Amino acid sequence: MDKKKVFIAGITKENPVLMMFLGMCPALAITTSIDNGIGMGLAVIIVLLLTNSIISLIRNTVPNEIRIPVYIIIIAAVVSIIEMLMQAYTPQLSTSLGIFIPLIVVNCIILGRAEAFASKNNILNSMIDALGMGLGFTLGIFLMSFVRQLLGTGVLNLHNMFDSSVVFFQFNIIPKDFVIDIFTQPTGAFLTLGFLVAIVNAITSAVKKHQANKKVEAK
Repeated sequence: MDKKKVFIAGITKENPVLMMFLGMCPALAITTSIDNGIGMGLAVIIVLLLTNSIISLIRNTVPNEIRIPVYIIIIAAVVSIIEMLMQAYTPQLSTSLGIFIPLIVVNCIILGRAEAFASKNNILNSMIDALGMGLGFTLGIFLMSFVRQLLGTGVLNLHNMFDSSVVFFQFNIIPKDFVIDIFTQPTGAFLTLGFLVAIVNAITSAVKKHQANKKVEAK
């Protein structure tokens, strides 16, 4: 198995948010700020890495008939641990993300990768798949967060997730009179997703067309 292709696929052609439309609940709900996008992305990466690793290790010992309930129990346990750690060490971020942290349990990306990949591959390949998919998800929601925060508030900033009083950077880019409030609302989430998907599809089509032209020229 080509490990590089497995890793890159999760970020590009199998991107959970922009290509596969998986994990739409948090992608649409919490992407009002860069802080939220990065925080949720990191949480999903950690959950993916841990669950894929555990499921890969026990894949040959779990009876086929009960594998899905076992996977769900493992995912729920890992998410519960992550939630408690976030409440203890990143309370502001935990409060901001709210119910969407425990809802990672039912995020179809997590169970989907467990069933489709981790249960059929060794631990190294499963971790590579988890990292690629996790980074792909993080990239998708980061881009949505970036656009929504910029257009909806006119400000781009990033706080220390362990100490919200520490600001890594803050730029006032768009004057308040010119911000578009709709991007801070649910409607803005759908608009942002639509714009980003259109851009990604246009780029993908252009790349495929270029590759096809190169093949024709080679003949």
